Amino acid sequence: MTDLAHRLALHTWSIDTTPLGDALAAARDGGFDAMELRRIDFTRCHDGGMSNAQVLDMVKASGMKIAVLGTEYGLLFADGDERRRLFDVFVETCTNAVAMGCPMIMTAPGQNAGTLAQAALSLREAAQIAADHGLRLALEFNSQHDVINHLEVAREIIAKAGHPAAGLLIDAYHLQRSGSPGRGFAHVAPEEIFTFQYSDVPAGPPPGQRRPTDRLIPGQGIVQWQGVFDLLREKGYGGYLSFEAPNPALWARPPAEVTREAAQATRRLLALS
Repeated sequence: MTDLAHRLALHTWSIDTTPLGDALAAARDGGFDAMELRRIDFTRCHDGGMSNAQVLDMVKASGMKIAVLGTEYGLLFADGDERRRLFDVFVETCTNAVAMGCPMIMTAPGQNAGTLAQAALSLREAAQIAADHGLRLALEFNSQHDVINHLEVAREIIAKAGHPAAGLLIDAYHLQRSGSPGRGFAHVAPEEIFTFQYSDVPAGPPPGQRRPTDRLIPGQGIVQWQGVFDLLREKGYGGYLSFEAPNPALWARPPAEVTREAAQATRRLLALS
């Protein structure tokens, strides 16, 4: 059985105001085993004067494994020139993933919307590009999105796409917010789950943001962690658990303090399940 306690990844949105080099160090010092990076992490470094090669060198020099790399969102529903631009970005993302030894790309709905057929077509095209690079592509649903706002919608899009390199990114936050808490993904086949994100959810309604920033360190909210972690183990999940908890209160704290608290809290909960 996979030891999930030693497969913890830090998603950089959890310490969003920390420069990438410092975020890599904070993840390592806080006890995380890997990282989930975003497209914006690269963009910010480029805006600061670093070349793409320099960013890759910095990541490699950190010694941190990159478990998942995000591409720019919006490609599922984009049209025309914007679609071509986003697919060019996707190719760059795949190339960077290969250079870092990262096996997984993720995408999410973004701010635009369209039909499920449109999303499936784009997902299939992107999955083929990922496969051509030796990678897999995980689709995340967002409980606040106009269309892809539930696990079953994401599963339908993936089924319509019908590509073996396309699968699910399940996020415990969005499971809870969409009415499928705890063991709410029990019916999902193990092979559908490519990667998993987590954070706790405060009591009360969502904050009304498309990308909510009210997320908490596990154990501080209402997520049924024993059910979540037990089910992942029952399914033989062998990927990483990626801690994604954007919250201005966390951003205001020293990053190594946040990463240490999050890693320790996660391992305590895993030990109970």
